[in-house]
Amino acid sequence: MSSVEPAVKNSSVTLAFSELELPDPVRRGIEDAGFTWCTPIQSETLPTAITGRDIAGQAQTGTGKTAAFLIAVFTLLLNKPRRHEGKGSCPRALIIAPTRELAMQIYEEGLLLGKHTGLVLHAVYGGVDYIRQLDRLAAGVDVLIGTPGRLIDYFKQKVFTLRDTEVLVVDEADRMFDMGFVDDLRYLVTKMPPSTERVSFMYSATLSYRVLELAYEYMHDVHRVAIDEEQVTAERVEQLVYHVGVDEKLPVMLNVLAQENPARALVFVNTRRGVHFVAERLERFGYPVGVLVGDVDQKKRIRTLRDFKDGKISILVATDVASRGLHIEAVTHVFNYDLPQDPEDYVHRIGRTARAGASGKAFSLACEHHVYSLEAIEEFVGISIPHAFPAAELVRMPRPPARVVREAVREDTESAETPPGPARTGDDGAPRKRRSRSRRKGSVERTEEGASHSAPAPAVVSGEQPAEAGDAPPKKKRRRRRRRRSSAEVDAAPGSERGESS
Repeated sequence: MSSVEPAVKNSSVTLAFSELELPDPVRRGIEDAGFTWCTPIQSETLPTAITGRDIAGQAQTGTGKTAAFLIAVFTLLLNKPRRHEGKGSCPRALIIAPTRELAMQIYEEGLLLGKHTGLVLHAVYGGVDYIRQLDRLAAGVDVLIGTPGRLIDYFKQKVFTLRDTEVLVVDEADRMFDMGFVDDLRYLVTKMPPSTERVSFMYSATLSYRVLELAYEYMHDVHRVAIDEEQVTAERVEQLVYHVGVDEKLPVMLNVLAQENPARALVFVNTRRGVHFVAERLERFGYPVGVLVGDVDQKKRIRTLRDFKDGKISILVATDVASRGLHIEAVTHVFNYDLPQDPEDYVHRIGRTARAGASGKAFSLACEHHVYSLEAIEEFVGISIPHAFPAAELVRMPRPPARVVREAVREDTESAETPPGPARTGDDGAPRKRRSRSRRKGSVERTEEGASHSAPAPAVVSGEQPAEAGDAPPKKKRRRRRRRRSSAEVDAAPGSERGESS
């Protein structure tokens, strides 16, 4: 059984990357990323991690935890020869992440920091080309990054093994429990070498007792580091809770958006249906909006995140799938349209702003449906979040911008106009009127003098339009009258009673 040291709190250590004993390829990758000074979590963990000791690290979101374990992994792999020299499919390091977006982000940051190392990185997750990921994994990789489900899928197909894996990293370990991945995590860990024969890193913004239980069970001689544990949320986030009614949430958010005018904002909603509702309303007011929920196609999710990072869309409306691990530069505002039920989700949500030393604002709307979560959130973060009741001008529904109104009117006008079709001509070349379907169902009968009078309209059958005024009598009825025989013809018909009696 492993031992866990007491946490290191309120670290004030300032350390430069140049002071660490790092391989030259890793140092060059750090310079390419523009890093000079370590963050507190990096200062406290890197000197120990690069020596091969297990780490359980806890720090606020946006403090460089991903870079901390990637630099440590690259250093360990370059300083030690590969155990299995043959060309196999056993990764030297395995990094497990709870969501696709987080796995993609770790992979992209790993490509930057490990560009000069010569190590082969690969990421596997659901929603994209299954065979392409499988073929690349079968060719052999050094660092494998993935979500639990896709990793186990390929492992059971014997695409790769874990018998010689040297380093294990579990990112956002507490999320593994929340998303029900703990059994999958235990399954993968049991397929690896014993804890005494590998290095294990576990990082998260919150390390609960459930996560520390994993540390006791599957890690060896753990060095636990918790930075600023008393204050869970980032210091530079200005937080405010508005107490509103359900019908006041949308106008309050729209008015605050108009006042703040954020260049890049995240809006969190608890349900997928709510996400689409909020996104549609924001689009009506002219905001470039993207949607990120679990049921969106993976390629579309990747494109949406890319557009958000590139500034093509200014507001991203999402569920908690976007609250963990995503690092997006210059997110200045976070809106909790719904308060989360889990207090930890609140920490991760507002942690999308004020990253890497920047400042940000977090607005939360506490309605009668979700206000009950507020007490647990304040107890978890350890502070009393400022409260306010919105002023009358915030509750009043704003008008859409004039440009948006003009575009909507133009679209309605264009859709109402029907382009004229080609002219129809008769045998003499003269234009001929088009006979619409409604003319065969007219509700007006014309007299010989040309006058018209109303007649009872026929019953409307499903899929048919009601008759219009001025239509001619139904053609079908006229044919029936032409086929009707006179009484003289009936009397003269052979076999009729009248004919026989005559």
